Amino acid sequence: MELHLEAALDLLTVCIALLACALWLRASRRKVRRISKHETLDYADFNRLVTAVNRTQILNAQAALATGAATALACVSLMVDFLLAHLSW
Repeated sequence: MELHLEAALDLLTVCIALLACALWLRASRRKVRRISKHETLDYADFNRLVTAVNRTQILNAQAALATGAATALACVSLMVDFLLAHLSW
């Protein structure tokens, strides 16, 4: 029983860490176009810039959440290992 729990926690940690990696990669691939000081910006330009920044922020937030979840699962896995090694049921 305890081996299955440890293996499941480890596998779930790896899967969520890979998800976080994929989200960080997606967030880092989106580039915001540079603006020249000679350009005249209209409302559509501002809207595109704000949308791009918001999308990147959402992807970064999702990646940070997945990273936090993977870290929490790793802590739980370590705690289960510790308890199984030091406590006799």
